[in-house]
Amino acid sequence: MSTAPHFDIDVPAFWQDPYPTLARMRKEAPIAFVPQLGSTLLCNRDDIFVSEKQIDVFSSHQPEGLMNKLMGHNMMRKDGDAHMNERKAIFPAISPKTVRSHWTAQFAGHATRILDELKPDGVVDFVQAFALPFSAECLKSITGLTNMRFQDMNAWSQGMIDGIANYVGDPAIEARCHAATSGIDAAIDDMVPRLRKTPDLSLLGVLLQTDMPMESVRANIKLAISGGQNEPRDAIAGTVWALLTHPDQLALATGGTVPWLQVFEEYARWISPIGMSPRRIAKPWTIRDIAFEPNERVFLMFGSANRDEKHFSEPDRFDVRRDASKSIAFGAGPHFCAGAWASRAMVADVALPAIFNRLTNLRLIEGQPARVGGWAFRGLLDLPVTWDR
Repeated sequence: MSTAPHFDIDVPAFWQDPYPTLARMRKEAPIAFVPQLGSTLLCNRDDIFVSEKQIDVFSSHQPEGLMNKLMGHNMMRKDGDAHMNERKAIFPAISPKTVRSHWTAQFAGHATRILDELKPDGVVDFVQAFALPFSAECLKSITGLTNMRFQDMNAWSQGMIDGIANYVGDPAIEARCHAATSGIDAAIDDMVPRLRKTPDLSLLGVLLQTDMPMESVRANIKLAISGGQNEPRDAIAGTVWALLTHPDQLALATGGTVPWLQVFEEYARWISPIGMSPRRIAKPWTIRDIAFEPNERVFLMFGSANRDEKHFSEPDRFDVRRDASKSIAFGAGPHFCAGAWASRAMVADVALPAIFNRLTNLRLIEGQPARVGGWAFRGLLDLPVTWDR
């Protein structure tokens, strides 16, 4: 175990709102062992920015990690050539060019169809009514698993991300994760013959044209689902909520003063949908006076890095005019999120402008505040709204 000081946390309170605790850690113990999580947390932006690139020390290869055990060995849990080879294999499906020329139009079609079906009859939970189905329909297209319902895509994604964040070992959570991966395997099996016969630009379609072993294909499709559903879903709902609670900033976005991409980047800094990424210490290492031992587990706390006072003035304030370029919401090293371009297109190019163009006088429900939760993955649990017909 590292020589980092111990820092105790209240796990339920940390799930409800990790930011006050993370601010204390940055001030008092920016590298600290948290017994309740069984891991050493890196909380400063600069420590994380440097360490994530040092894959010979902060390794993503975690044979005994929850992701490997529950989802299979995907590229996120590989380093060096093994990681880059699989990353290159999926690139044709999610490159910036493919996103612009192929996926963005499909995203827009999904948004239009879902918005056409929405009716402001009383209180509408915008997470369930738009953010969830839109993210899931887009992900169905990207993965090639168009044979599943959007409800299954969301449930299976949530089952997996709950499973890989199950550091307290809850057997019910693990069981739901196994059910999710079994459902995805069945959907893959159903689509393989069709996509072998008629390849397309989906992840499954592209990977079936490579020599990647099928077990790795399955693992990487599960990886795409685990992060590709909750991050856009939570970013869409969260950004809508942030703008509705900051009407002056909403006016900047709808008036064209601030581009939607800048709005999205600031939200992803302010409330990072993916708040943490785990690493395994591969060899003895020291950061300042903290010594690390091989095979101990370290959490890179992206959510904390994105509120680091050294880089962001008044970091707890949502401000779309802010320069968020120092944010590491998508990572900072060779494991930079491969789906970042697709996510930006879904949220900033399609969802946000469509929502505020189509839903007249979209507003929150007085007396029914939105609920937010999570620390490894953080997002709105609901968003009660209404709008004018």
